[in-house]
Amino acid sequence: QRVAIARALINDPSILLADEPTGNLDSRTSIEVMDVFQRLNIERGITILLITHEHDIAEYATRVVTVRDGRILTDEPVPANRRRDAAAELLALPPVEAEA
Repeated sequence: QRVAIARALINDPSILLADEPTGNLDSRTSIEVMDVFQRLNIERGITILLITHEHDIAEYATRVVTVRDGRILTDEPVPANRRRDAAAELLALPPVEAEA
């Protein structure tokens, strides 16, 4: 996933489309990918359009649009107090060596 993100950034895009980027990843790697996306958004101003079926992954976003059967059901900002912070979550995880 990191290689795919790097390839997508080569042309310095203003928007990045990510279709299920955490779909087959373990929890730690999913948080790492979301950290990359959050940093790209904050530091470079890149808009990330992320498609996911995972509600917990959607909580990293600033806005969630729910679509069902091709129709928009909801379009809501994620309140700052409910938005997940990937960098903080990574710091709180035990070191990789301790997980074995």
